[in-house]
Amino acid sequence: MRFLFLVYADEAAMKSRPMEELRECVRAGREYDEVLKRDGNFVASHGLEWSSSATVLRKRSGKVVSTDGPFSETKEQLLGFFLVEAKDRAEALALASNVPMLETGSSVEVRPVQDIPD
Repeated sequence: MRFLFLVYADEAAMKSRPMEELRECVRAGREYDEVLKRDGNFVASHGLEWSSSATVLRKRSGKVVSTDGPFSETKEQLLGFFLVEAKDRAEALALASNVPMLETGSSVEVRPVQDIPD
């Protein structure tokens, strides 16, 4: 059985931290990756770009409607995720517009995975 751990934080507070503190957070995350690897629990981990880079898709009256930013209604809960490879944002949005859960009134948030340099 697999689990996805989504880490939530106050972005404004994170952005106001000194760069060295942010690097320490990344370092601690990488150390935890190593613990998970050692114990046989690691599958994958990634930091995400800030939520302002997200696009939310909804299907309304048979049409896919997109909204920039993470504007999911508060009654919505995260149900799962897809990790896909796409050449750019346009391709990613095209792929996301075919997610079957859109047919049920669910929304799909599309967010680039953050590339953290060494």
